[in-house]
Amino acid sequence: MSKIAIVAALEREVRPLVGEWAVCEREHAGRAYHFFEKDDVVVVCGGIGAAAARRAAEAVIALYAPALVYSAGFAGALGLSLKVGDVVQPRRVVNAGDGSGITLDHGEGLLVSFGSVASAEQKAKLRDSYGAQAVDMEAAGVAHAAQARGVGFGVVKVISDESGFTFPSMERFVDSEGRFLETRFALFACLRPWLWPNVVRMARNSQKASRALCEWLRNVNTVPISAIDGVQGMEAIPRR
Repeated sequence: MSKIAIVAALEREVRPLVGEWAVCEREHAGRAYHFFEKDDVVVVCGGIGAAAARRAAEAVIALYAPALVYSAGFAGALGLSLKVGDVVQPRRVVNAGDGSGITLDHGEGLLVSFGSVASAEQKAKLRDSYGAQAVDMEAAGVAHAAQARGVGFGVVKVISDESGFTFPSMERFVDSEGRFLETRFALFACLRPWLWPNVVRMARNSQKASRALCEWLRNVNTVPISAIDGVQGMEAIPRR
């Protein structure tokens, strides 16, 4: 079977999967990436946000020529039905920035890619505007890279925060390359004890979500590519 590539944002999302995989550092377009390899699957963690995800997808396509690229990682729930640890495979992905969308041959519901970490209020607006079930930041970027190069595209996300979860804006802790600034975040949280309960909750949710996502991904190379790589193309999807 041809190689399958998985593009995640952060290593902590896929650590239970790739912990013992071979690691290869390679460069593409002036940036160095760590690729985790096992059998016919390669994983790259490109950073937070659509631009970082697109660059990582372009790198793994150029260097590994996969038949299929997955956007995998954490997502936020937009409705009450989705809980932490639920795995989501959307039928459509919409870019909230320009309204474009991509429809897959398989899946259910709609995932909206938003330009920042969505607050509870923003989640409500995205749900009402697009009829979406979940929100992420990277899937639309990976989709654009895959379509531009004629590569199959798939999406699997796991809910890491539910619709009502609130936390201060996280943009200040993400640099221009999409890297999460853990030390800066730790100092910020340490000095604000009223945030500690939510920090602990966020950490537990992330661990639960990561385990659920990686359990799904462990079987990704046993799924026939022809059953999951259908993409019907980009189209303009108006808001409701």
